[in-house]
Amino acid sequence: MFRSDLDALVLGVLQSERLHGYEITKRINARDESILSVKEGQLYPILHRLENEGKIVAEWIPQEGKPARKVYTLTAAGHTELAAQRIAWEKFVKSVDGLLVPGKLEVSHG
Repeated sequence: MFRSDLDALVLGVLQSERLHGYEITKRINARDESILSVKEGQLYPILHRLENEGKIVAEWIPQEGKPARKVYTLTAAGHTELAAQRIAWEKFVKSVDGLLVPGKLEVSHG
């Protein structure tokens, strides 16, 4: 996978609720680990970069009898980036479909 693909997966997982890092990893890997797999060692640099870019924000949430947990939430910039990633992904899929699926080849003039 490409870095932007991992970014899109993280943003996609966070689009509807705030989550901590381990839960983000679990949600991505729950789809199909043979195809979609992210390790915690890959995730945290992505989270830090997305936070520095203003696409997510982090907040420490206290837990009773346990250490506080850092949870991440998508920002407006994150929602915008996710929408752009979706459009790019749809174009990619359409292009690949045109090559791999018989009868779907479209010729682009441009």
